Amino acid sequence: MCEYCGCQALEAIDELTREHDRVVTLISHVRDAHAGGNVARMAEVAREIAALLGPHTQVEEQGLFPALAADFPEQMAELRSEHRRVDAVLAEADGPFLADPTWPRRLIETLDLLRQHILKEQDGVFPAALAYLTTEQWEAAEALRARTGTRMSSPSP
Repeated sequence: MCEYCGCQALEAIDELTREHDRVVTLISHVRDAHAGGNVARMAEVAREIAALLGPHTQVEEQGLFPALAADFPEQMAELRSEHRRVDAVLAEADGPFLADPTWPRRLIETLDLLRQHILKEQDGVFPAALAYLTTEQWEAAEALRARTGTRMSSPSP
């Protein structure tokens, strides 16, 4: 992913970036399962993605997005909307939707959206946050990260 602006030197952004990297890896696992017709595996990995994104999204939506909303209201609203769309389809991995023959295709389409969403954050939100957030806002984002208990100590395999 992106390393051009130096935003990954900040621990909060580095953590979010590593989570994005993990999600991209998991997306490839879903694609492999889809190619093999393994809907149960697709659902298993979708649940793993959802578990990773839950706290991750809290840090973005409560830590970064509010600080950027005054200057980028449409972009922050779009990103929040995309979060809801992704969350909704991932949540279907734990229910009767698995019997729905359209769910695998909807999941793949949603993961395509998620991949584009990640690029928007990596190339837009994170560099903007570096430029716009105050020290107090970064400290608040770090405190939120600590409360979510999702700090990654090392990249997952």
